[in-house]
Amino acid sequence: MTERTLAVIMAGGKGERLLPLTGVRAKPAVPFGAVFRIIDFALSNCVNSDIRQILVLTQYKSHSLSRHLSTGFNFLSRRLDEFIEEIPAQMQLGNQWYKGTADAIRQNLSFIDGVAPDNVLILAGDHIYKMDYRRLRQYHKDNGAKLTVSVIRVPAEVARGQYGVLEVSPDGRIIGFEEKPAAPKCIPGTKDCMASMGIYIFENDALHTWLDNDFVDFGKDIIPAMVAKGEPVFAFDFSTQNIIEDYVVVEDAIGREKELGPTADAGYWRDVGTLDSLWKANMDLIAVEPPFSLYGEQWPFFRGPIFFPPAKFVHEEGYRVGKAINSVIADGVIVSGATVRQCVVGPGTVIRSYALVETSVLFGGNIHRSKVLETSIGRNCRVRNAIIDRNVTLLDGVVIGYDRKKDEARGLKTADIAGTDMYVVVVPQDAVLKPE
Repeated sequence: MTERTLAVIMAGGKGERLLPLTGVRAKPAVPFGAVFRIIDFALSNCVNSDIRQILVLTQYKSHSLSRHLSTGFNFLSRRLDEFIEEIPAQMQLGNQWYKGTADAIRQNLSFIDGVAPDNVLILAGDHIYKMDYRRLRQYHKDNGAKLTVSVIRVPAEVARGQYGVLEVSPDGRIIGFEEKPAAPKCIPGTKDCMASMGIYIFENDALHTWLDNDFVDFGKDIIPAMVAKGEPVFAFDFSTQNIIEDYVVVEDAIGREKELGPTADAGYWRDVGTLDSLWKANMDLIAVEPPFSLYGEQWPFFRGPIFFPPAKFVHEEGYRVGKAINSVIADGVIVSGATVRQCVVGPGTVIRSYALVETSVLFGGNIHRSKVLETSIGRNCRVRNAIIDRNVTLLDGVVIGYDRKKDEARGLKTADIAGTDMYVVVVPQDAVLKPE
């Protein structure tokens, strides 16, 4: 397509429901999947969709995110008018920080005008998914829309109070919108709702028109106003219309081979805005046939560089065996006579003899020339259902994830794992835990 599309990624959110993980970084900079940050998925979707003009709007505790963007996403060519450019909050209009999603775009219209796009694609920087934005853009063009909202089908009980919910006519036009309703309207004949994914594509002229006011938020203000006025606003059904082409394994009577075709995870989308949803999304990665795969050849995920040596598993002496089972393990991990089961382990992690770490997410450590910064799990530790931030030390014999009252007595935050009777326990960055 010849239309110029500029992507704007909203990456300034505090992510208060992810505390303490967001106490030191913006929500889009939270590690995910051992070697990625959450924002990597929106950025990679853009690059894979041939959208190579991208603005990233930052605001809250952005240093970690800024460094990540400068080291991991500096490969586009300015000579070809390609860029991923961070735009820090600068109070462009008045003396206030961003008051909402619409206000954030309004305050940066001068940067958008500098690119002069035909379409503006507005994305959240804190979701895990694969999406070919070219299909969204084509759908938008085919319908002559001024705004197209990407939507996903979710159960009404999930949407209640959490998502913007749309009413959509048979031809895909949005005829009603409520922001986080207490009683969501379902798709006729089902118990599911059409929920907004926070992904919008605007005609540039329409975007300017609808920002020429005091509206603060797209969901609360602009979308309902456009629908009420009868503007051509359409819904793109991500659940059925998003298709990702990649090499997939095909089995026949002779054996297994790969061929190019639609992937099975094109309908996967997770808002990882809570501790249990972040934990669950990481756990989705470790299955033999995961609902979301990191291993696409035609749809790769880009990230910052990792300067660690390969992972190492050592000792095979009776019960002292270094092994990882059904796990995702990054470079720079040493499993020394310990057992790791159903875990996602980030770089710079050392797990020592006779420790047992299960169903947990470990962010790992950092490289720092002046001192060792690693996550260290001591001998005989037992860890279950945990999210462990960077540079954490568990001294020999520490047990977490087995007794909620004891975990909370240590000062650790816990959260229910929805749909189960279990909980996730979070160890904050730089913490040192001693045995009881």
